Amino acid sequence: MIDLINEKEINMIRHVWVKEFPGNIEVCDRDGILLYLNDRARKEFGSEVIGTNILECHPEPARAKLIEMLASGRANVYTIHEKGSKVLVYQTPWYRHGEYAGFVELTLEIPEDVPHKTDG
Repeated sequence: MIDLINEKEINMIRHVWVKEFPGNIEVCDRDGILLYLNDRARKEFGSEVIGTNILECHPEPARAKLIEMLASGRANVYTIHEKGSKVLVYQTPWYRHGEYAGFVELTLEIPEDVPHKTDG
């Protein structure tokens, strides 16, 4: 029961799901310094990239897009084909105490024929 869990356990539960999330989760600060990679992203990119600037590993035109996103704090969402799979990339700002603090990127493999549903 949730009321029997102490505050430390609640805080752990809030964040433990990201570690083994079945897609990449990457978090950077507003300057583009990589702060966090979940397990899947670490497997793809390696832990040594934490603390580096994301701009260093992105060629143009992606680099210019990232510079604009970091400056404006606007989200960017798209799909790509990568390594034979369709991938959803969702890049969105994150906030700390109501202030823009950086970006989170979620990447998920999605089926080629994902249904699009209309409410109603």
